[in-house]
Amino acid sequence: MTLTLALSKGRILAEAAPLLAAAGIIPAEDPEKTRKLIVGTSHPQIRIIIVRASDVPTYVQYGAADLGIAGKDVLEEHGGEGLYQPIDLAISRCRMMVAVPEGFDYAGAVRRGSRLKVATKYLGTARRHFAAKGVHVDLIKLYGSMELAPLVGLADAIVDLVSSGNTLRANHLVAVESIMEVSARLVVNQAALKLKRRQIQPVLDAFARAVGHA
Repeated sequence: MTLTLALSKGRILAEAAPLLAAAGIIPAEDPEKTRKLIVGTSHPQIRIIIVRASDVPTYVQYGAADLGIAGKDVLEEHGGEGLYQPIDLAISRCRMMVAVPEGFDYAGAVRRGSRLKVATKYLGTARRHFAAKGVHVDLIKLYGSMELAPLVGLADAIVDLVSSGNTLRANHLVAVESIMEVSARLVVNQAALKLKRRQIQPVLDAFARAVGHA
């Protein structure tokens, strides 16, 4: 019985590679270069499917993949239904932040009860964050170049992932509030964990050992 692992290209795949190797899962082809969306591995019972990062939880939730690796930002936005999240892989670390243009009085705007325009692709997470603070916001969904929104008057603030902060500084923005720490998690389909536990548990154990030694 084959296990299917959902992965996305980019930073998560690059940083997960040593953990995958430690778990005995080495792709038969370079997922970053091949056009194939289903790739075999050195593990006789595990194959990899290549999907968008935001789609990993959906593939796992509905059982199209038994396991996946997804960032906490994606999982929070997805809601995590039908997913077991046994291991924080401690890779792809960053923070989800609120950022505003230099000189913008964010604390004052919040204190005055101003209604802020906030650009983000994380609508659910942003909505929950500002609602918990009692801050009124109009959310504007963008898919990229978030830093541009305040510069051209589309938004007062943005909610986005921040690693080094270099992009914010280059565009004269400053992070004013941390929403959450983000890292990549191993996620498992709950039904698969019950039906295929004999196959899945050794994989979980191998990842846990690899993370412990990282």
